[in-house]
Amino acid sequence: MFKDNLMHLRKINQLTQEDVADKVGISRQAVAKWESGETVPDLDKCRLLAELFGVTLDDLANFEPDENMGIGVPPKGKHMFGMVTVGDKGQIVIPAKARKLFEISAGDQLVIVGDEGQGLAILKPEYFLSMAHMIEKQKKDGRG
Repeated sequence: MFKDNLMHLRKINQLTQEDVADKVGISRQAVAKWESGETVPDLDKCRLLAELFGVTLDDLANFEPDENMGIGVPPKGKHMFGMVTVGDKGQIVIPAKARKLFEISAGDQLVIVGDEGQGLAILKPEYFLSMAHMIEKQKKDGRG
């Protein structure tokens, strides 16, 4: 897990082992040993690696791409909950993990917004209203 996640994150961030070593304050050989699984870094170095790649420490150490449709470690705060199927009347079931994380319960109302180029998003009304007020304020301040 860790060694594969480290190698994947390094490559998608277009960094060499030397680049990672310089940013974390260790030798290139240490990075090579971590990626080969020969050794693992101490907790402080793991924290620095997680910060470097913008991922959680838990995901760096434990993320399993096979359990997440083959997609690598997500950026901190980003989630992939899997696929849903649209029913005959357009209904979808939000995965239990997503409902728990975002505290969505039966009977809650959600706002669906869309961008033809980027897709759909589902938001709690309070977040949508907060975002709308922020955009409105920026327009009034001449920044939008």
